[in-house]
Amino acid sequence: MALKLSYFDIRGLAEPIRLLLVDKQVAFEDHRISRDQWAEIKPKMIFGQVPCLLSGDEELVQSGAILRHLARVHGLNGTNETETTFVDMFFEGLRDLHNKYAQMIYGNYENGKDAYIKDTLPGELARLEKLFRTYKNGEHYVAGDKESYADYVLFEELDIHLILSPTALDGTPVLKKFHERFAERPNIKAYLNKRAAINPPVNGNGKQ
Repeated sequence: MALKLSYFDIRGLAEPIRLLLVDKQVAFEDHRISRDQWAEIKPKMIFGQVPCLLSGDEELVQSGAILRHLARVHGLNGTNETETTFVDMFFEGLRDLHNKYAQMIYGNYENGKDAYIKDTLPGELARLEKLFRTYKNGEHYVAGDKESYADYVLFEELDIHLILSPTALDGTPVLKKFHERFAERPNIKAYLNKRAAINPPVNGNGKQ
């Protein structure tokens, strides 16, 4: 069934979804919405927001719900209840970090960026590094030998923080190695090369 992913022409909350679909070679229409188009589209959305994944006649919204749906369909949700719960927990931790990042980006970038990099980010990444070591000492993926939807979210979160601060991962070597490994996955690498040529903004206000 053909998929259509609608989001703004930025990376934002849709990028982990795009990474997952590209990596798993799932065909989809990458529908990029302009700001002019958004005024017309917004009232038609379930919660008045995107991303939105259209699968046939089924309309799915909320980035976490979309990711977990795709994870169930494509076997990216852990191999048992313990792993599934761990993956969900890891994802929620990433979402907490992203919320703090977004508050700085959209609310206090000019005055808050340096403090965020110095005071907030190291502790957040250290917690993720410790958690990431739970399975296989962090040598593979969030839940061990097999990738999960949380790996795509983790990769993108690390990637945008490296844009914010190129030395962001120097204190978390396991996360740094994961980011390097994941970027070399053939389908991901091809997508990243294509994205680099277009260079879409990370966030809606152009700050990153």
